[in-house]
Amino acid sequence: MSKTKRERKELVNKANPLSVKRQVELLELSRSSYYYQPKGESELNLHLMRKIDEEHLEKPWLGVPRITEWIRKDVGIQVNPKRIERLFKLLEISAIYPKPRTSKMSKGEHHKVYPYLLRNKVIHYPNQVWAMDITYVPTRGGFLYLNAIIDVHSRYIVGWSLSNTMTAEWCRNTLKEAIEKYGEPEIVNTDQGSQFTSKEFCQYLEERYPTMQISMDGRGRAIDNIFIERFWRSAKYEHIYLNPSEDGLTCYKGISDYMSYYNQSRRHQSLGYETPGNIYFKDIKSIA
Repeated sequence: MSKTKRERKELVNKANPLSVKRQVELLELSRSSYYYQPKGESELNLHLMRKIDEEHLEKPWLGVPRITEWIRKDVGIQVNPKRIERLFKLLEISAIYPKPRTSKMSKGEHHKVYPYLLRNKVIHYPNQVWAMDITYVPTRGGFLYLNAIIDVHSRYIVGWSLSNTMTAEWCRNTLKEAIEKYGEPEIVNTDQGSQFTSKEFCQYLEERYPTMQISMDGRGRAIDNIFIERFWRSAKYEHIYLNPSEDGLTCYKGISDYMSYYNQSRRHQSLGYETPGNIYFKDIKSIA
């Protein structure tokens, strides 16, 4: 098929007699890379999730007990810590301070943790290091998850996708599509989330890209993946929080527009007021 993936995504039409699922299949698109209907939660939980996410962006060191007290005293909602703990898990967040690992993996479960390779590492060129992460995206009546991959040298977003579930297959496919488009990075860095430590994700990368190194943040150390964390902050304050989506399709289109703006038009002080796209493609040519 000659059309690009983005062009094929734009052909999907909810008014078409064919189901969206069938249209996606015929256009050879991954359903996870297109969009899903947002996951539903009670109105109260969605309100709390939005508040928790905003506070976590500002104060990532706060854990369940202190967030619970903040919601009770500052937000004015009497909540049980167990509810906040559950919402933390849905949001895929935790306080950044190191803490003992008290949970055990299920019998037969394969989870592999790799060392963190970026400490004191100087990053000079594109595709030297990519960082990958997942964040929560609120919509009216539900929420989705956004997976994004950033080239650390240029801050260029090389890949992203939306889903209403966080699976290893979804993460694997997002990375695979980015590599097919931009080439293989020397190092890909993630956190220690179950999607990234799973056999389905790790074994695939080891076998498909044997020269690519896998790096993982220290547990409870969001600072180790600071560049993608900064991107989440920009995306949420500049677009996601300002433009709440009605459904998965409008969410996808809005984020797609923001990604284009971020890559091609948003100038970064740390890049000498250049855009990520200019830096990425200029420096790729210089090392070719």
